[in-house]
Amino acid sequence: MPSASCDTFLNDIEDIVSQEDSKPQDRHFSRKHVVPKVRRRNTQKYLQEENSPPSDSTIPGIQKIWIRTWGCSHNNSDGEYMAGQLAAYGYKITENASDADLWLLNSCTVKNPAEDHFRNSIKKAQEENKKIVLAGCVPQAQPRQDYLKGLSIIGVQQIDRVVEVVEETIKGHSVRLLGQKKDNGKRLGGARLDLPKIRKNPLIEIISINTGCLNACTYCKTKHARGNLASYPIDELVDRAKQSFQEGVCEIWLTSEDTGAYGRDIGSSLPALLWKLVEVIPEGAMLRLGMTNPPYILEHLEEMAKILHHPRVYAFLHIPVQSASDTVLMEMKREYCVADFKRVVDFLKDKVPGITIATDIICGFPGETDQDFQETVKLVEEYKFPSLFINQFYPRPGTPAAKMEQVPAQVIGQRQQVLVTEESFDSKFYVAHNRFYEQVLVPKNPTFMGKMVEVDIYESGKHFMKGQPVSDAKVYTPSISKPLARGEVSGLTEEFRNRLGNHLNSVPHTSAANRRESASSRMVLRLQRLHQDFALKMSVGLALFALLFALLVKVYN
Repeated sequence: MPSASCDTFLNDIEDIVSQEDSKPQDRHFSRKHVVPKVRRRNTQKYLQEENSPPSDSTIPGIQKIWIRTWGCSHNNSDGEYMAGQLAAYGYKITENASDADLWLLNSCTVKNPAEDHFRNSIKKAQEENKKIVLAGCVPQAQPRQDYLKGLSIIGVQQIDRVVEVVEETIKGHSVRLLGQKKDNGKRLGGARLDLPKIRKNPLIEIISINTGCLNACTYCKTKHARGNLASYPIDELVDRAKQSFQEGVCEIWLTSEDTGAYGRDIGSSLPALLWKLVEVIPEGAMLRLGMTNPPYILEHLEEMAKILHHPRVYAFLHIPVQSASDTVLMEMKREYCVADFKRVVDFLKDKVPGITIATDIICGFPGETDQDFQETVKLVEEYKFPSLFINQFYPRPGTPAAKMEQVPAQVIGQRQQVLVTEESFDSKFYVAHNRFYEQVLVPKNPTFMGKMVEVDIYESGKHFMKGQPVSDAKVYTPSISKPLARGEVSGLTEEFRNRLGNHLNSVPHTSAANRRESASSRMVLRLQRLHQDFALKMSVGLALFALLFALLVKVYN
C-alpha cells in the first residue's frame, strides 16, 4: 500500500486505500476458503479440569475438611455450626481423616485425657502434613502453650468466622481469633443461633441457651475458656427451636455450662424460657434439659417440677453433686452443701414420680479423706442414681486445685503381684497383668520381662494402672528354663532334629534321574486325582438328572 504524505490533507480514511488493495467483500470471500487446523483434545479431561481444580490448589472452598469434636453437648453444637458454615461455602466435610486436606480439631479442657487426645491428634496431623485449625476450650483457655505455636485458632465465641480462618490457613497463614462477642459493651452468649449447621443426628437439635457460668469452682478449667454467664434472648432461642422443627427435628437438647443459671444476666430465668419453648414444641416431639448446678434451681423447684411434668418434656435432670462431703465441697467452692443437693433431689422425686436424676462425682480431690469418700458412697447407696458419672480428679493447669496438696497414692493404691509379658505400644513401659487380668504398666527394667513382680499401684487411667516395683520385693521367675528368642521355632526335639539332619544330608546325593522320576510320579498321582474327581462329579450329576427325570414323569402321569 502506498504511503500517504504527512502534509497531505485527508478528507476521509478511504483516501489511504489504493486501487490495488483488497476490497472488504474480497476478504470476506477468501475467509470461506481458510480451513483451520483441528486441535484434538480429551473433552472429558478438559471438562474435569475446568470443573475441578487440582487437589493441591490453594483456591479456598474446594478442599476436604475433617472435623473432630471432644467434650460436652455445647462443644458438639459448636462443631455442627462450624461444619454447616464450611459446607455452605463449598468445602466438603469428610469422615475420612486421611483423605482430608485440613483437620478442624474442636477440643475439651475438662480432663487431662481429653486434652491428651487433642494434643496427639495435632501431632498426627503434622506428621501427615495436614493443614490444622484448632477450636474449643483448650486453645481458648491457654493459647500460648508450646504445642499450639504457629497454628490457627478460632475462639469459642468466634465460630461464625470459621470460614475466614480456614481460608487463611489453607493459604498457608496462621490466624488467631479469640475475642469476645459484645453489644454496646455487654457480653453476648456467642455467635448467632441462625447460622448454617450440619447436625450429627438430623433428628436432634442441640441449642446452647447460654455460655459460661456464675461459679468459680477451684478444679474447673472450662471457666477460663467460656468465661462468665452470658445468655441468649428468649425470642432467639424460640426462633431457633421453630426452625429446627421445620427441618424435621423431633428432639431438642438444651445445653450450656449451667442451664440453671440461664437468664440471670438478662433479667430472666430458666422456667420463663421453658414455658415459651413448650408452646412451640409440636405433638410427638420432646425437649431434654441439660446440666444444672443445685444453687440455681433451688428457687425454681415448684416451677421446674411442673415443667418436668409436661408431656413434651423428658422427666430427666442432670444435677452434679461431685462429693457428699461438705468439707470437700467447700474446697471445691461449689456454693452449696450436701443438704441443698438432697433437698433438690427429694423434692423432684416426690413431685415428678419416676424422674431420672443423673449426677457427677469427682474422686480423689485434694484433701479428700477416706471418711469423705465413704460419705459419697453412702449418698450413692441411698439414692441409687440410675445415671452416675464417676471421674478421677485431674489437676488442670492454672486452676487453684492444681496448687493444692494432692491425695497421696497410698490412700487409693494397692500392692499387687503382676506378671510382666509385653512392651507397651508407645515403648515407654512394660505391660503386666494382675490376677484379675487388669493391665498394669511398670518401668522398662529388662530384668522384669517374663517375671512376677510385686508393685505398688500409684496411678490409674481409663484402661490401665501404673505400678512402682517394691524395692525389697522378690522377683519370681516362673519359667524353669530360659525363654526362646523372638522368632525361634518351638517343638524342635532331639529326634526331630536328627530326622531333619538326615533328610537334609540325603538331598544333595539324589541323582538327577531319581529327581525326574519323583517329579513324574507326582504328576501321575495328580492326574489320577483329577480323573477321580471328574468321575465322581459325573456320577453325582447323572444321579441328580435321573432323579429329576423320574419326578417329572411322575408329575405328568
